[in-house]
Parts: sequence; C-alpha cells; structure tokens
Amino acid sequence: MTEREFWLFMEKSYEKGRIKQVSGYVDSGGLKEPNQYIGGHSLLPADYESIPKTIIIEFGGLLMDESVTIKTKEMILITLAHHVSKEALNILKAYNKNPDMELVIFAELALQECEWWNE
Repeated sequence: MTEREFWLFMEKSYEKGRIKQVSGYVDSGGLKEPNQYIGGHSLLPADYESIPKTIIIEFGGLLMDESVTIKTKEMILITLAHHVSKEALNILKAYNKNPDMELVIFAELALQECEWWNE
C-alpha cells in the first residue's frame, strides 16, 4: 500500500461516516501532542472496527516507512490504536521501539490505548 492508497482507502471509508465524538481539553500551555491525539479521533471512519487485518498490516508497513509523512502516520497511529487485534498491537509495540522523533508521545498514547482496547 502506498501513502496515496492509504488516503484513498480512508476517503472511501468516510463515505460511511465518521465516529461520533465529543471531547474537550484545557490548554495548559504544555505539550501539544496529547491534544492533537485526542482531536485526531474525529478523523476515524465509522467502520474502523471492521478494517480487515490484512489492511492493518499494510498500515503497519506505511508506519515503518521513513518516506511517509508525519500527518499520515498520525492517522495510522490513531486507527491502529482502536483496532482490536494482535496485529495492530504488535505493530504499535514495534513502532514504539523506534518512533519518528515528532511522534514519540503520539505513539506512546496510541500504544496505551490499543493495549486498553485489546485487554
């Protein structure tokens, strides 16, 4: 899967809608990543739970690809965080061993959330 194919897949998924979400936070002037992570949930497609494991594995390949943009990786991290599968959890564990510098906190949050969903 290419980065372009990823976004085409997401656009197709958005035809079924996005998840319903209400969230809020207080900007304390601290780290911006947790707020970005929470806000990124609004981009999850409504059918994120039914993404096939084969596609999740392809998302993992993109996540490990140094040429993929940070914005795309953020969306992949949020999607993987919500996928109840060993595949998603293992991808996030592997990525957290050597995440992109800009995504260290984002990746940690995604892994924690995925661990919670996969309990």
